[in-house]
Amino acid sequence: MRKIYIFDTTLRDGEQSPGVNLNTQEKVEIALQLEKLGVDRMEAGFPAASPGDLAAVNAVARAVKNASVVALSRSREQDIEAAREALQGAQDPTLHLFLASSPIHRKYKLRMEKHQVLETAEAAIRYAKKYFSRIEFSPEDAGRTEIDFLCEVVAMAIRAGATVVNIPDTVGYLSPYEYGNIFKTLKEKVPGIENIQLSAHCHDDLGLATANALAAILNGADQIEGTINGIGERAGNTAIEEVALALETRADFFQAKTGLVLTEIARTSRLVSKLTGMPVPGNKAIVGANAFAHESGIHQDGMLKEKTTYEIISPATIGLKDSKLVLGKHSGRHAFKEKLIDLGYELNDEKLNEAFAKFKNLADRKKDVSDEDIRALIEEKLIQTPEVFVLETIQVSYGNQSVPSAIVRIVKDGNRLEEAAIGNGSVDAIYKAIDKVTQEEVELQDYSIKSVSHGKDALGEVHVLLAQGDYSAQGRGISTDILEASAKAYLDAINRLIDKRSRGEKKRHGNMTLI
Repeated sequence: MRKIYIFDTTLRDGEQSPGVNLNTQEKVEIALQLEKLGVDRMEAGFPAASPGDLAAVNAVARAVKNASVVALSRSREQDIEAAREALQGAQDPTLHLFLASSPIHRKYKLRMEKHQVLETAEAAIRYAKKYFSRIEFSPEDAGRTEIDFLCEVVAMAIRAGATVVNIPDTVGYLSPYEYGNIFKTLKEKVPGIENIQLSAHCHDDLGLATANALAAILNGADQIEGTINGIGERAGNTAIEEVALALETRADFFQAKTGLVLTEIARTSRLVSKLTGMPVPGNKAIVGANAFAHESGIHQDGMLKEKTTYEIISPATIGLKDSKLVLGKHSGRHAFKEKLIDLGYELNDEKLNEAFAKFKNLADRKKDVSDEDIRALIEEKLIQTPEVFVLETIQVSYGNQSVPSAIVRIVKDGNRLEEAAIGNGSVDAIYKAIDKVTQEEVELQDYSIKSVSHGKDALGEVHVLLAQGDYSAQGRGISTDILEASAKAYLDAINRLIDKRSRGEKKRHGNMTLI
């Protein structure tokens, strides 16, 4: 297996993401985690950009012991001197020089002819060679540079003393075929190419950064440059974790691997996201929240039988504990049953079918069904009280300048009964309408609401305590709508009162607690 070196530029190109501004302490914290991850080289910043950046690069250089710390520099002596100062104390310093080479950059940005680009870059590399044994040179916008001229630039960099030559697709313009072909051509045409490492630096403007990086590897690239979570200028850079897992998972095809400690990927991703303030999209490959989550019933069934049916990477590979079977409206009975077993419930087929129907009804109204939701649903379903009255529909009208009113439709013995009422609040109106339908005279002694789960669509749980002469009963109702939960709790308590009355279970006083 050929080793692919990993050049991480999260602290430099990644920090160029709009809105990201890492302080020195944050840069050091990320750098130390990148060291645990096992990157070979890490670009800590652009020292000539500001005194703060110089100080941050120096802090990283002094903190990191097991990776080469890199400083970016234009092809100018003053930039090289700033990088030299910043990298003092580094165990293995690297200077990263760059100068644009494409026609559009030569004409509009540099205002240089080809020979001037060659002369300027060569002078910078030779000057830097006095201070640095490891130098990487990047012809900026190499992807849009004439291939013959690019060969000249690379040959010049090798003669001048560069140890790594990077081929940046600076604006994410190329297709994998085009980008891979550049490496193939350089390998074939440039004298001395075997004496240096070729590096690939891709941007994701067309969503091709990872594909281009892999195409470069297939055509001889020795090093991949990128960032954690793919952050960076504009649409970002190659996501290091994607390349690493592609090589790991498809080793049979690429015949190459990185030296990364893959189990540190998830931890590194979370740290970078936290300190940069850039959330990782849920559908982001490898490190997104949904990367190992399965909701489709067909997928969940396959996963429960054999994980490799729908999962080509084990979450443990990147440092996560397990896959997630997300219960929602697409989930099947098999996944629901397994979740119940995990939560400690084992139901017979009849009860399981009833609970599954209730779960599906809830899932149609709620985006994600949490463990707490399921516990509440099952505990509600396990209640064995006969349902004399069953809530069918509820309609509430409320305005802060109008009198609240409610209409309820309740089923008893197969017959639909409907009543309306007004009250001093929506819940009061509902309860008065229910009293009319049931014709039960009860006293509401307690009413409480709590959230079963979290979020705006959380399940609400209502508890009521009703008294009727010598009898009392608690009722419980859950719903994403608190008014519906209130109605269900009230009817549940009434059904329990009726059941207790029929069995003669009155309040017991003295040393006995109330039933």
